[in-house]
Amino acid sequence: MQKVLITFVLILLISCGKEKVEDAIDYQSQARVFLDNYNLIFQELLYASAEAEWKANTYIIDGDEETEKLVQEANEAFSAFTGSKDNIDSSKYYLDVKDKLTSLQVKQFETILYMAGRNPMSAEEKVKELIAANNTQMKNMFGYTFKIKNKEVTPNEIDKILIEEDDLKKRLEAWEASKMVGVSLKEGLENLQTLRNEVVQSLGYKDFFQYEVSDYGYTTEELVKVCKDMINDIWPLYRELHTWARYELASKYKEDVPEYLPAHWLSNKWGQDWADLIEVEGINLDKELNKKSADWIVKKGEEFYVSMGFPPLPQSFYDKSSLYPLPPNSNFKKNTHASAWHMNNAEDVRSLMSVEPNTRWWSTTLHELGHIYYYISYSNNDVPIILRGGANRAFHEGIGTMIGLASLQLPFLQELNLVPADAKVDEVKLLLREALDYVVVIPWGAGVMTMFEHELYSKSLPKDQYNKKWWELKKKYQGIVPPSERSEDYCDACTKTHINNDPAQYYDYAISTVLLFQLHNHIATNILNQDPHSTNYWGNKEVGQFLKDLTYPGATVDWRVHLQEMIGEDFSAKAIVAYFEPLMEWLKKENQGRTYTLPEKL
Repeated sequence: MQKVLITFVLILLISCGKEKVEDAIDYQSQARVFLDNYNLIFQELLYASAEAEWKANTYIIDGDEETEKLVQEANEAFSAFTGSKDNIDSSKYYLDVKDKLTSLQVKQFETILYMAGRNPMSAEEKVKELIAANNTQMKNMFGYTFKIKNKEVTPNEIDKILIEEDDLKKRLEAWEASKMVGVSLKEGLENLQTLRNEVVQSLGYKDFFQYEVSDYGYTTEELVKVCKDMINDIWPLYRELHTWARYELASKYKEDVPEYLPAHWLSNKWGQDWADLIEVEGINLDKELNKKSADWIVKKGEEFYVSMGFPPLPQSFYDKSSLYPLPPNSNFKKNTHASAWHMNNAEDVRSLMSVEPNTRWWSTTLHELGHIYYYISYSNNDVPIILRGGANRAFHEGIGTMIGLASLQLPFLQELNLVPADAKVDEVKLLLREALDYVVVIPWGAGVMTMFEHELYSKSLPKDQYNKKWWELKKKYQGIVPPSERSEDYCDACTKTHINNDPAQYYDYAISTVLLFQLHNHIATNILNQDPHSTNYWGNKEVGQFLKDLTYPGATVDWRVHLQEMIGEDFSAKAIVAYFEPLMEWLKKENQGRTYTLPEKL
């Protein structure tokens, strides 16, 4: 269709003159025909690809070549379409006359070109190599068997040791076991590094990092500056948290205060969340949640969204999702990283989780359901199939994580009888626990992860420097060091899922954290008229309507304009800094006389 159209136009231009032809062409009608056809085919191929990927993530068996072949074929078909030369040429043709199109049509053509950058058929063989390399890396990552002292353990069991165990020797064994998967992934990452760059370069991008960043409307330099600005804004608070944590953990383990935080002293394998360092009296969710079933967690999460005016989840969500841990005697494995899936950019929504009745999965479940309800909200007749995504990539995480924050605030928990109505809570310690989650993630996400992948793709970081650069960045941005020297035999960066299968996008999480505090502050002060530190969204239809209005347009809007229209301010870390101001004063008093090891400024 598109080839015929272009040929027809060229003939007319030659025979009749450009001005007369342009007067005769109804560009919007022709664009509508093209886009309707594109969206239809896109959806069909997306669904086939998602089904194959779903099976590969939920039914992992050693030697399962059939599923691997299915994923390869489905992804190649999807890539061949989205990256086809005809679609690229047609999009460029229409964008050359974008002043004659509707803004929604222009947005779709820009999106088609962006999607083509990931797998342009002008680099068809490289695209096929990349698809195969991605599949192999995923299989090696999620099919890996973790062991401690030659005994098989699950990722959840490793997490449990790092959360609960006080014996540093046992903690070290668990931490080291969690990193062994990186050894088998290092060669694969090098291959992916090369292929990802080569594929996007064939469509004119400098490198893969720049390609991913362009989705925000930023240059690489602008994105790096945004990330450094976020870190600098919260750095005084992070420096206080780091000092407090060093002394707190040294006391806990009865060790000398370290200059930097040893990685195995922390409950999170990457040091991205320190919330387990503090227990807030009056809020012991595990005590109550352990009495519940995993199913209760999910159903209560759905009930929360329904209470705000969202529809019940479709039955297909429960029929097709994989929500709970596999039984111990299962003959297959699954991806244990929680995720939400929009299978066909329409009615088929699913979640992949391993829900257990505890605090971590309570917050995670409400977070993942936030993604699901975002999918449902923008799956409407005003949003074309290819624009059914977040206003930017961070909007999804921002909204999901905001719900995670709200789900742990005292009035909300009291509404659900998860804590007593007369519970007395140390508000400073509660604020500290939140900071150890939401503040700590910014130097990790905007610093370590972003700057590592910037080095990886934009600066072609060589394989024999992966670990050196990783720990250099960990020390600079997080103040975390390995338990002992980590040689280049390891690839500790490879142990982070996103490095392998969601690359060059981790700044999304840092941006989303800033967004969540902007959105939460707006909801608390302008809708609920409540203290942002103590809110209850449950049952509030006005909050629900705000969230619907925020999510309904999907990716049809400019995210910066949309944010300004919804909350009356531009993207800024001011809200998160203001939220934790009361904690800053407390930390300064706690840290009086202590030695700071992080610099005052980066």
